[in-house]
Amino acid sequence: MKIDKAEARETGIQLLKYAVIGVLNTLITLVVFYILNTRLGLSYGISNVVGYIFGVINSFLWNRNWVFKTKNDVRRELLLFVCGFLLCLALQLCVSWILLEGFGWKNLPDDIIPFFPMQKAGQNIVMILAMIFYTLANYAYNRFVTFRIK
Repeated sequence: MKIDKAEARETGIQLLKYAVIGVLNTLITLVVFYILNTRLGLSYGISNVVGYIFGVINSFLWNRNWVFKTKNDVRRELLLFVCGFLLCLALQLCVSWILLEGFGWKNLPDDIIPFFPMQKAGQNIVMILAMIFYTLANYAYNRFVTFRIK
C-alpha cells in the first residue's frame, strides 16, 4: 500500500492543529480545575467535570471550524461530540479513580514536586496523567466518528 504524501501531510497538519487546541483545552481545564478544587475547595469530581465542560465548549468550536473544517450538520456533530466527550470523560474518571484510590495517589505529599509545592498534589498530578488518556481516546473518536468526512 502506497502512502499518498499529500494526504500524509494533511493528516500531519491536522494532528498539529489538534495538538494546539488540545494544549489550549488542557490549560483551560487545568486552570478551572485548580481554581475550583484547590482554591475554592470543591470536590475532585465536580471540579474535574466543570473543567472539562469549559474545555469541551472551546474544543468543539475550534475542532469543527479549524482542525477538521467540516460542513456537516452541526447538530449531528454536536451530539456526537458530546457523546464522545462523555465516553472519554468516563474513561478519564476511571483512570483517575484507579490512580487516586487504587494506588493511593491522593495521599501523595504536597511537596512531591520540590519547585512547585501545592495543596492536594496527588489530585493535581493524577488530573494531568488522566488527561493524557482522555486526549488520546477523544482524538480517535472525533477523527473517526464525529468529524469524519463522508
